[in-house]
Amino acid sequence: MTLVAKLSYSVGMAFAERDLQRGIEGDEFFPVFQPLIELRTGQLTGFELLARWQPAGSSLIMPDAFIPAIENAGLINELTRIMLGKALSIQSLVSRPLMLSLNLSPAQLLDPGLPARIESMAGAANFPLDRLTVEITESALLGDLPRAIAVANELKALHCRLALDDFGTGYSSLRHLHALPFDELKVDRSFVSSMVERRESRKIVASVIGLGQGLGLMTVAEGIESREQAEMLFWLGCDLGQGWLFGKPVPAAELDPILNRDPRECIVASPAQHDGASLLTHAPIPAHRVAQLQAIYDGAPVGLCFLDRDFRYVNLNRQLAQMNGVPAAAHIGRAVAEVIPHVFPIVEPFLRRALAGESLTGVEIAKPPHNGAPAQSLVVSYLPVRDEAGDILGVSVAVMDVTLRKETEARLRESEEHFRHWIRLTPHVPWVLNAKGEVSEASPNWTQYTSQHLDQAMGDGWLEMLHPDDVPRAKEAVRAAVEDGQPVDVEYRVRRPDEEWKWMRSRGAPRFNATGRVICVYGIVEEIENQKQVSRELEICESELRSAINAVPVGIVIADGADAAIFMVNPCAHQTFGDGLFPGQKLPEYSRMGLLDPGGRPLSPEEYPLARAIQRGETIESRPYLLRRPSGVVAHLSISSRPIHSDEGALVGGMMLVRDPEIGS
Repeated sequence: MTLVAKLSYSVGMAFAERDLQRGIEGDEFFPVFQPLIELRTGQLTGFELLARWQPAGSSLIMPDAFIPAIENAGLINELTRIMLGKALSIQSLVSRPLMLSLNLSPAQLLDPGLPARIESMAGAANFPLDRLTVEITESALLGDLPRAIAVANELKALHCRLALDDFGTGYSSLRHLHALPFDELKVDRSFVSSMVERRESRKIVASVIGLGQGLGLMTVAEGIESREQAEMLFWLGCDLGQGWLFGKPVPAAELDPILNRDPRECIVASPAQHDGASLLTHAPIPAHRVAQLQAIYDGAPVGLCFLDRDFRYVNLNRQLAQMNGVPAAAHIGRAVAEVIPHVFPIVEPFLRRALAGESLTGVEIAKPPHNGAPAQSLVVSYLPVRDEAGDILGVSVAVMDVTLRKETEARLRESEEHFRHWIRLTPHVPWVLNAKGEVSEASPNWTQYTSQHLDQAMGDGWLEMLHPDDVPRAKEAVRAAVEDGQPVDVEYRVRRPDEEWKWMRSRGAPRFNATGRVICVYGIVEEIENQKQVSRELEICESELRSAINAVPVGIVIADGADAAIFMVNPCAHQTFGDGLFPGQKLPEYSRMGLLDPGGRPLSPEEYPLARAIQRGETIESRPYLLRRPSGVVAHLSISSRPIHSDEGALVGGMMLVRDPEIGS
């Protein structure tokens, strides 16, 4: 028993049994709750249930002062019933999937009726017993271990979890761990409070956590008061933590702020760094963690090793041994200069800089060919390794073989050069816009078209060569491509070296990143002056043709063969049919003309002369038809139709001629 425990016991004896009994009957004992936090996520996992005594007219009494007297008076079961009953009556606690930890005294663990009482209380509150953790101290196991094992097994049969509290402060912890079906191992606060300052405490904490991990037990650290302690525990692999850093024990009325707290406020998994090395490098590592790290070490896709101050290999992985072409065992204890003498003169300056405390990363080294092995391109990092006092123990080396990457980059550069050469030969002007809509790359052909130097065309400079009337249209096309992701298709005039304006057409398509944002636009510019000239000539021909057709005193209707849509109705035809026929009208709507055969029968759509010319390529000579006008008057018409073929003989349209005695000749 520690000195503190002896003092607490002596203080506890000062309470008369009648005072304790009066306190229980007067409802002066109440529970407080200390949060349990998952160190990895900051998530609240539950609470440890602790007892407090508030006598009428007196100050608050802590459990170290009254628990020994309660046990001595035989009232511990009654106190446990009160504490657990009040805790299970808190709906906000019971309704959430949180754990509740309950401490048992040595006497209770030897009570065969304890499991039944706990089961009864939990059942009445509808509280699942797999959310109840029963904490047992080592001292509870010293008196009658077989009886304690029997009670513990009964609690496990009810699905309660068992935790060994204050581990490391007793006399036969390993035997107890082996004998009882524990689920959790709690690191005593006395070690946690001094682990930052004392190396011995750190070793004990690391050993306890490692033992718990090796046995498959959840580890819980008590008494965490600083973030440095919490971070150190996290990196040692501790699962849960409790202490004033995460919250003091609070009564039921103050639970809501803790229940609703953002877990991010309790996250401690941020690696503290100094001089490029973790502050936790001095923490002892359990043996099973060493095995895990060695597996990672050997499985890394890069070569790794640790060299002492004399540049001798202390450890290395298989990858580095393969890179050096020497068995791993042949490295250990030998100097780098002895194992790879052809490489040591290249790497020695970097090793000495690291030994002087400098961290070097991304160092590119050309490893020369040796004994039939080809040359290699390597990227190497050299980091000093320090002990807990900050003294440099040696150098950690990481080697990545980038030979294939370098060869690929060389081939890409060659391919890019070929592509640029091809760009220079193409008659078009390939271009690239960046995400801001500025020209970042273009073909030298732009200079041939405009006499503007390519450097001057970069950014927005190319707009200076456009006709002023076309600049707004070009700017809008660029904006729509960069901001809206629209393809580019815009025509504009550029000033040629001979000072003439020539039509150009620019087309392009945006390229998007994974989030859908435009990162650049690829496109080409081509001269379309000849096409524009042909278009102008066609427009003139079409205009002349329309004038001629409109002047003919015969109704003329022309339809396209692709979709059977009417695209021309001359004035005479419009006078004959009125609004029943108009450009854009398609074949099923032709019936609006109201044509009848000589006998007065309405024509079906496919019987219309124009439809027969378009659909079947028939030529119909002048035939009599009747037309019922909107006024009800029936007009006598003479209609002929004929198909229109291309030079290659393809059916491309149809034409209908209408003679109306009341119009024209």
